[in-house]
Amino acid sequence: MCHLLRAFKADQQAGDCGSLPGALLLPVNMPTSDAPEERLRKFKYRGKDASARRQQRIAVSLELRKAKKDEQALKRRNITDVSLDPSDQQTKGVSLTMQEIISGVNASDPELCFQATQAARKMLSREKNPPLKLIVDAGLIPRLVELLKSSFHPRLQFEAAWALTNIASGASELTRAVVDGGAIQPLVELLSSPHMTVCEQAVWALGNIAGDGPEFRDNVIASDAIPHLLTLVSSNIPVPFLRNIAWTLSNLCRNKNPYPSDHAVKQMLPVLFYLLGHPDREVLSDTCWALSYLTDGCDVRIGQVVDTGVLPRLVELMCSSELNILTPSLRTVGNIVTGTDHQTQLALDAGILGVLPQLLTHPRSSIQKEAAWALSNVAAGPRQHIQQLIACGALPPLVAVLKNGEFKVQKEAVWTVANFTTGGSVDQLIQLVQAGVLEPLINLLTIPDNKMVIIILDILFFILQAAEKISQKENMCLLIEGLGGLDRIEALQLHENHQVALTALNIIERHFSEEEETATALPARDQDHKFLKDLTNTYHCCTTPKLGPRP
Repeated sequence: MCHLLRAFKADQQAGDCGSLPGALLLPVNMPTSDAPEERLRKFKYRGKDASARRQQRIAVSLELRKAKKDEQALKRRNITDVSLDPSDQQTKGVSLTMQEIISGVNASDPELCFQATQAARKMLSREKNPPLKLIVDAGLIPRLVELLKSSFHPRLQFEAAWALTNIASGASELTRAVVDGGAIQPLVELLSSPHMTVCEQAVWALGNIAGDGPEFRDNVIASDAIPHLLTLVSSNIPVPFLRNIAWTLSNLCRNKNPYPSDHAVKQMLPVLFYLLGHPDREVLSDTCWALSYLTDGCDVRIGQVVDTGVLPRLVELMCSSELNILTPSLRTVGNIVTGTDHQTQLALDAGILGVLPQLLTHPRSSIQKEAAWALSNVAAGPRQHIQQLIACGALPPLVAVLKNGEFKVQKEAVWTVANFTTGGSVDQLIQLVQAGVLEPLINLLTIPDNKMVIIILDILFFILQAAEKISQKENMCLLIEGLGGLDRIEALQLHENHQVALTALNIIERHFSEEEETATALPARDQDHKFLKDLTNTYHCCTTPKLGPRP
């Protein structure tokens, strides 16, 4: 039997290295008259070209990914007031007009040039409404770039780099003005400056440029910035400096269409692995974000990260009480389990199932949602993965989320159950029912989300089919009816959405039609457990084969 999410993954590998969505949408035009196995064969996007499939993947992934972009800052403006040299304090009282700044920056006298450049930098460092565009429009960028090369005047280099850092922190057109002014190569050369403050400011500026998008990121990489950045990482580097390096490296890993080159990724991964062991939480956070960007792609890219051996440490960080560490480490692991079965098994071996069920009860719903998304991808694997999911105790908290979680979390939990039911064995589906999954699923049939309703109806279809294979469909039908499921499914036959109505009709005709009804009385609610017990006992003594294996 072809599996929902695995069919999607196969399609993903055939195309570009696109990101895996948090919730794969079932096609809404599948014939409801087909048996489940037949319907699953239609999940491979037949008749759609690669562009249409890619657009669907992008659209689907937006739900999980939107509002996540700002969890890690793309750009940062330096608004502190530090100085390379204590003697700079004498310039604190200097106040220049814009025209004096323009004249001074272009002056040949180094001291006058320094005072004017520092005055410009201070304007750009205002916490509110810095005049970034005004400085650009004044035509100062080419001169500031030229000042970066003043190796005999490190104070001047520092002020010029700081000014360019803050301009590059602005909108894309301002960052472009810095790049078009030729700033990247001189900034990369400053990474070798003997003056640490100058060097650190150059790192910051390059981080802002790389954070603008893939074009400028690749420009920074092409200027050979990565080897220089990696050389700076050492055990005796000040922590604030290391934070800037980790953040800049994360921006060099960020963005896709295109992804950073394989060569660049291979250069950065050993240092990212090293930084993952650092005690500073900001360094850890940015390192985890870097790894999350690198794993948000095809199986080959996921493999590059997994092969470094980061998984055990990532699982440790998923236990962090710091949200800025937990979030990106969980995102990275979630991305990894969208990969191959082998990559997912490595994540399981590292102990992710010892953490994910606990995260379903995290006080932050965003964490619950990501944990449920990760579990849905574990459930998309082979039956041994599903068995591990059962063994770790994930079903009770999953059912609790289905009952009481926020709707965005419930949707991810429904996907976990959907993948479970389409790939699990009859025994595994019985355990799912025993965990109490039917009642919250039936209650969710009234939600105003047609796609989710269709998925839930399909889950019920699979459960009924599994019960039929062991001659226990009648008991399962009675159980569903006792939970109010039959009334709701019948009502959905009149739903305004044609696909919902057809899917509900298919269940009624296939499993609740008049010719299949018997005189058996509807059980009281306190008899539900007896039905489940009978279902389990019947299964263990029957010889009916399991659901067919999936390719």
